[in-house]
Amino acid sequence: MTYAKGDRIALVHTDDPHTDLRPGETGTVTRYDPNLAQLSIAWDSGSTLSMLLDDGDEVRPA
Repeated sequence: MTYAKGDRIALVHTDDPHTDLRPGETGTVTRYDPNLAQLSIAWDSGSTLSMLLDDGDEVRPA
């Protein structure tokens, strides 16, 4: 899947033990690096946690 700056997404899953984000939380894509499969997101909760799509993080369109 391709992502563009400004796309709205929702969290499906992350294994990151250092985040309070929970499935269903939403945010806005700020950057996508397809070479690293890294999706930078400004979460509505104030978090800026990036998703590592090749390492098990999963999002869906919001």
